[in-house]
Amino acid sequence: MLRPLATPALAVAGILALAGCSGSDAATAKFPTWQNTEVNAVSRMTTAGGVVATTSMKPDGTLETVALSLADGKKLWAYPATMAGRLPGMGVSAPAIVETGKDQAVVVAVDPTKKGRWNATLIARDARSGQQKWTRPVHSTFGPQRCGPYVCLSEHTALSSARVVVLDPGTGKTMWKLPGIAEVEWSDPTRVLMLRLASNPMVESYELKSGKLQWQQPVSQALGPGLDLSGGWAFGATGDNLIGYIAPYTNPQTKQVSTFGLFSIKISDGTINWMRPSVVRVYPSGSPGLAPVVRPVDQQGSYGGFARLDSESGRVVGQITAAQVPGSGWWLAFPEQMDKLGFLKHNTKGTAFDLGSGQAVSVDDQHGWSFCVTDPKPLPLRAQAPGFYSIAALCQYDLATGKRIDDASAPPAWFTGSQNGWRLWRDDKGAVHAVNDRTSTEPGMYG
Repeated sequence: MLRPLATPALAVAGILALAGCSGSDAATAKFPTWQNTEVNAVSRMTTAGGVVATTSMKPDGTLETVALSLADGKKLWAYPATMAGRLPGMGVSAPAIVETGKDQAVVVAVDPTKKGRWNATLIARDARSGQQKWTRPVHSTFGPQRCGPYVCLSEHTALSSARVVVLDPGTGKTMWKLPGIAEVEWSDPTRVLMLRLASNPMVESYELKSGKLQWQQPVSQALGPGLDLSGGWAFGATGDNLIGYIAPYTNPQTKQVSTFGLFSIKISDGTINWMRPSVVRVYPSGSPGLAPVVRPVDQQGSYGGFARLDSESGRVVGQITAAQVPGSGWWLAFPEQMDKLGFLKHNTKGTAFDLGSGQAVSVDDQHGWSFCVTDPKPLPLRAQAPGFYSIAALCQYDLATGKRIDDASAPPAWFTGSQNGWRLWRDDKGAVHAVNDRTSTEPGMYG
């Protein structure tokens, strides 16, 4: 089975976000590791300045922004949080955290304080102390994002005056702005790449200091006409390339399937490096920028086999054919290195293949990581539209028995990603876990 989900930043209809568990406890004892069970993290986690920030759901269904120390996982502070205008398929918004100096950062999140025509308030707080730095009234937003040394905020998203503003993290001052709605897909200290959410979606590069447009590339140049972002998308970077995935969307009126596929753009000038139209990304799997695994889909809607692509070139580096795919009732499971492809069948024997050779391998000694929950329930959030889910997490399984391995270590790096050696994940109860195993910085499944 496929998990038909990108990491959507916009979702209109028919998008299933993922929930899950990780049953993982501390990783190997020789590495610094911690867990915090005080929180129920339902969003992604963001880090900067030695602080981890996430959105947690309280027992009464309300949300709060929580800051934890990256060194030991201790809670630094928590304040109420909300979402104002975010769409359910996007998942619960995470706080933005931006470094402002050595070991200094601010956490920016949407607070439920209403005033007049404003539905909420954007509040920036010192990452360590939680002291309020500045505020900005909000009508509707998809939430703040870090963009290089600044904060990018989509605002008035429910109005015709929708725009993106780029804010100074220390003062909240507007540096520059763009009309319309866009999402940050990549940034460094000098430039930001955004996906413009429009009928003709574009990837655009802006100079961060001035807001000057450096280049723009229509996604249709890579994948063709007929795009619809309602199915969701995901991006990841490797070296000087940004790899993007646009998921298919079936129009409920026409039953037509939108254009979809994977493509790569050069960060420096917007040149298209390669394209793989009519493939769907599978889940779980690595970031599009690190280890994309896809299935081709023909014009009749039939799925082919599975292929792992090289994100630099787009070439197939391992695959199994459609004829090798077992019948039904399975979930994908990958080992630590994603060198094998497992088909997990819960509580019974599964199958596995070597991705390099395409040959079947014995499952007697094969373990694989897959979703802990295959029928996630929406979060019981108070005063929010229904349909929000926690981010997914993985459990390890024995493919020979289909049973979960309860004493598993940390989920693999292709799932968690890593930043400055630290890897973070949530377990089945929303507790936050971390290990510093000195893994090189790389994106995870969620970018």
